[in-house]
Amino acid sequence: MRRPLLLAAAALASGLALAGPGASAAEEGQEIQHEAWSFYGILGTFDRAAEQRGFQVYKDVCANCHSLNLLAYRDLAEIGLSSEEVKAVAAGVEVQDGPNDQGQMFERPGKPSDPFKAPFANEQAARAANNGALPPDLSLVVKARAGGPDYVYSVLTGFKEAPAGFKMADGMNYNTAFAGHQIAMPPPLSEGVVTYADGTKASVPQMAHDVVTFLAWAANPELETRHRLGVKSIIFLVILAGLLFAVKRKIWADVH
Repeated sequence: MRRPLLLAAAALASGLALAGPGASAAEEGQEIQHEAWSFYGILGTFDRAAEQRGFQVYKDVCANCHSLNLLAYRDLAEIGLSSEEVKAVAAGVEVQDGPNDQGQMFERPGKPSDPFKAPFANEQAARAANNGALPPDLSLVVKARAGGPDYVYSVLTGFKEAPAGFKMADGMNYNTAFAGHQIAMPPPLSEGVVTYADGTKASVPQMAHDVVTFLAWAANPELETRHRLGVKSIIFLVILAGLLFAVKRKIWADVH
């Protein structure tokens, strides 16, 4: 695991925190849709097929602008990719390495141990390519946004034509879920923008659901382990309470 496991109490708290829809968006007027996520609840788990489809959406669409700085390619084994698939994904990018014996930096194919390659060399390059807006890193976006996965899903599916009389700033796009309803990011998803290897129809809601599942895993890779630990802790405490009650009755049985 990439991050240390929490104690049992934290595990239970984490599970309960995901037991229902995320916090409501702060600004009045934001339209937040509430999806059924497989990872909600203390017994929640990630849908591996959805995670893999979501990674495909990230790789083919989101990675053109958004980084995923806290992940390495080898972490994809956790969503069910084989070692050969992980190697192929990593080798599909060129990363800078060095210096070599001549003191020069050089490009080489990626390796599983490499972190995900960022789409831009630095913040200035990212802003220059996006009309001054900085595409956020997506590693923790599901945790960082009020409303969690519901909010991210709602933004991805919330691009509409601006209503009559709504004044749009230059270069902005109308979005029903975004605060103020004006967002610099153009609609990233459109019907069939990716072709799923498993044959699933790549509708906008399907792609949004899948990529949010992948990003939820990226932000909480230890979630399933914490949930299992929490359940085991509850079972242990229930058994312990029963044993203590039985011992108490035995000890005090003859006392009147």
